[in-house]
Amino acid sequence: MSTSRRDFLKLSALGGTSLLLPHFPAFALPADNELLTLSDQLVRQWGAQLLALQENNGGIKCPACNTVHGRCGDAIYPLLYMADKTGDKQYLDAVHHLYNWMEENVSTPDGAWINEAKVNFWKGITVFTSVTLAESLIHFGHLLDKATVEKWKARLLKAGEYVYNTFSINFGNINYPVSASYALCLLGKYLDQPHFTEKGKTLAHEALASFTPKDNFLFGEGKPIPAKSTKGCYAVDLGYNVEESLPSMVLYAKLMNDKVVMDKAVQSMKAHMEFMLPDGAWDNSWGTRNFKWTWWGSRTSDGCQPAYGLMADRDPAFYTVALRNTRLLAQCTYNNLLHGGPHYVQHGVLPCVNHSMAHSKALVTLLMHAKEVKPSKARLPRESAYGIKAFPDIYTWLIAKDKWRGTVTGYDQEYVMKGGHASGGALSLLWHEKAGTILVASMNRYQLQEAINMQPDKDPNSMCLTPRFETGNFRNVNDLKATVTTTQTNERITLESRSSLVDENQSPAPDASCKTRYTFSKDAVLIHASTSNNEASYFLPVVSSNNEKISILSDKKIEIHKKGGLVKIEANAPMKVLARVFNFVPGVEALPIQFTARDIQIRISVS
Repeated sequence: MSTSRRDFLKLSALGGTSLLLPHFPAFALPADNELLTLSDQLVRQWGAQLLALQENNGGIKCPACNTVHGRCGDAIYPLLYMADKTGDKQYLDAVHHLYNWMEENVSTPDGAWINEAKVNFWKGITVFTSVTLAESLIHFGHLLDKATVEKWKARLLKAGEYVYNTFSINFGNINYPVSASYALCLLGKYLDQPHFTEKGKTLAHEALASFTPKDNFLFGEGKPIPAKSTKGCYAVDLGYNVEESLPSMVLYAKLMNDKVVMDKAVQSMKAHMEFMLPDGAWDNSWGTRNFKWTWWGSRTSDGCQPAYGLMADRDPAFYTVALRNTRLLAQCTYNNLLHGGPHYVQHGVLPCVNHSMAHSKALVTLLMHAKEVKPSKARLPRESAYGIKAFPDIYTWLIAKDKWRGTVTGYDQEYVMKGGHASGGALSLLWHEKAGTILVASMNRYQLQEAINMQPDKDPNSMCLTPRFETGNFRNVNDLKATVTTTQTNERITLESRSSLVDENQSPAPDASCKTRYTFSKDAVLIHASTSNNEASYFLPVVSSNNEKISILSDKKIEIHKKGGLVKIEANAPMKVLARVFNFVPGVEALPIQFTARDIQIRISVS
């Protein structure tokens, strides 16, 4: 037996909160709540462009990938929001056409949906499509005729049975069973299927074992066996955690009034919040799946807003997290589509439509529960110059000295492929309050681990953006055995890494020894890098878009004119300035500087 919208309200109230039902019209947004008004603005922008990209067969054509992505059904929820908001029949027609496309192209007889028509048959995404359709019916079923509502309910029942029979806590990466806990409870309540609800509760509580013991990160993005690496690290990906798993955990806990799960989710959200930069970016320079890192998040996950925006009553800084990130989404929106990084437009790269579809869902979820979003002007943790913080579960350090923010990592958990995220004691991020991003790690080697969810790099001059020693296939940022030591005084913070030049299989080069010292002080960041290898070069790719002026003052000093300040780079050895490059991880251009000396001292300052 299925449940009507009115009955669902009663069931939700009995189970805890009525999270999934709008408490008042989604369009009566408080004028003084920037997060809500900006979210509405972005959904309108993206929604209009998604409508414009819909083809006659109902699919939404991606301008970057020149295809219709199998998960375009995710747009049903935001398109229904637009239909309700605008009264424009085009949006409602688009929803019907899109549903028909989805059923004709990615639906399977066992109740699942596949990731891509004809080219990728992964069925795990059934949990996300199920949530999309269920929330669409709960919030916007009044826009649909009775026959459509019943057809969707019947389809959801099949999907729920597939998830119920197939998913366990070990199904795929951790984002899948965590998301399934919410999906099953949502379907269980809406369709009156108690066995769905019980399975969802079981998955949610089994997931409680997947938090790291020291830092409270959710782990399982890669599911290595054994669970811990040689250094005691766990498989953690910041992007997937904050944009997919933690939001699902929060939505589950609110729906089921599960205090145990909610308390753990909030505790973990606080830990992940440490990695948000003041500009709203998520510092995933180290994560296991950072091959999909986009500066604002991850390429195909939904967004952090349902977790952080809806839980601001538990920590006022959560509102700031959601707001800063949404502002960044707006800054990366051009021609009404969300682009996969800050410099896509400057480099002439088209955006994948998946970004706009997925993040529209997250923002609509936030908007449908506007009364729960409590504004705040609280500061982010990384806005305070706290010195240094260590995160042993990922062998990574955050530095906050005066106006400088930095990240150093020797994280040794790899994903399926080799040559993924930076390690080796790399300076994986350097950010300045005035100048913004100065250094950032990319993948050590850009590779299409998820080809259908990533964009191919066709630039012959592209390179790794992580500061590093390199010769041939050997790089010190590949070294999973590298060690890092730290010291701190009132005047400076110093981190020293000892690493080796190794290839992706950890085989060393002749004369492989490297030592790099990073010193943070009020006025500058110093990098002292040395190697025993006569053939190795040190590369320092400085983040810089092609509209920024470069002044080469000598062979040992250059200046980069950024909007917020003048970045000065000085060295004790000659430097060679190479042509600008672009990297999809995390979607930025950079100006590579090459040093061929074996002992290099670099001073970076901003005025």
